[in-house]
Amino acid sequence: MSKILVVEDEAAIRRVLVKILSEENNAYQLEEAEDGVKGLEAIKNNDYDLVLCDIKMPKMDGVEVLEAAKKVKPEIPFIMISGHGDLETAVNTMRIGAFDYISKPPDLNRLLTTVRNALDRKELVVENKILKKKVGKNYEMIGDSDEISAIKDMIEKVAPTEARVLITGSNGTGKELVAHWVHQKSQRSAAPFIEVNCAAIPSELIESELFGHVKGAFTSAVRDRAGKFEAANKGTIFLDEIGDMSLSAQAKVLRALQENKISRVGTDKDIKVDVRVVAATNKDLKKEIEENRFREDLYHRLAVILIKVPALNDRRDDIPLLINHFTKKITAEQGVGAKTFSDKAIKLLKGYDWTGNIRELRNVVERLIILGGKEVTEEDVKLFASK
Repeated sequence: MSKILVVEDEAAIRRVLVKILSEENNAYQLEEAEDGVKGLEAIKNNDYDLVLCDIKMPKMDGVEVLEAAKKVKPEIPFIMISGHGDLETAVNTMRIGAFDYISKPPDLNRLLTTVRNALDRKELVVENKILKKKVGKNYEMIGDSDEISAIKDMIEKVAPTEARVLITGSNGTGKELVAHWVHQKSQRSAAPFIEVNCAAIPSELIESELFGHVKGAFTSAVRDRAGKFEAANKGTIFLDEIGDMSLSAQAKVLRALQENKISRVGTDKDIKVDVRVVAATNKDLKKEIEENRFREDLYHRLAVILIKVPALNDRRDDIPLLINHFTKKITAEQGVGAKTFSDKAIKLLKGYDWTGNIRELRNVVERLIILGGKEVTEEDVKLFASK
């Protein structure tokens, strides 16, 4: 059921709009406001799927209502109602964020078509938000320690920009979570996030994997194939363990960053790409540069923003939160009943030396959930979480 607000100071036009919409679909829930002030108050206090708003009104005109509403409920589509002399203003409201405008007296077909289109878009926006929340939960960063709070603050500042990000940290610290958060909070979040583990791809195949190849480029190249950079166009490519990339592939990545162009293996033809690069490594790249295993010019291109993810041993206060998070997640995945950890069990786990970081902690929690009692005790930890 779609909820629609009609903001119009002329009672006759207001009645006509309500009548047309109610006859079009009796499932529409229609509300009225006789001026801009009352209209804005209704918008603040209710959730509407659509607002039809007159431009010329006493107390507060439609442009002011639109501007104020976009600050508190930016997802609500507005259809502006314009008199003959308001057409220029109506067009300008679309720059502010109005979905469309209709002229007085309203043309029946145009009005109904515009309303349907606006409601369809609202539905898509809502579905997209729900989907993003579901995706976001899979990559949630758990913790409120100073170290994690600083990373979250940095992501909030960096994500909306186009700045390249280099994430450093030991294995298992959650570098990929940081990369996902940067993408999800960016303007590119609706576009692809393509992940490449540079350490898992043989050096002789890395260039083909990243940039694609043409038929005949090498023995097994039986057809043209796009690479990861093309797949990530308009989105983000995450180059994980970039310190393991070959020097020849590094040179091509550098060119892609400098010129926004790539070429498939076996051809010199350029392909333009629009990609944000986020990279991660567990290596000391400055040391790799000194030993001629990593290009210094590529390092400076990538390390516009540096985010260092702390080891779990350096953020022990987050361990109880992580245990709780993993417990809920794992019991749901495994289909087992609710489990809890005793205070003594948590205290014991908090004091362990977590060389494998968060990945190791998750594995231990899963083992304890499967092998321990309904309440995981200190004895369970000593028995099943042996290091």
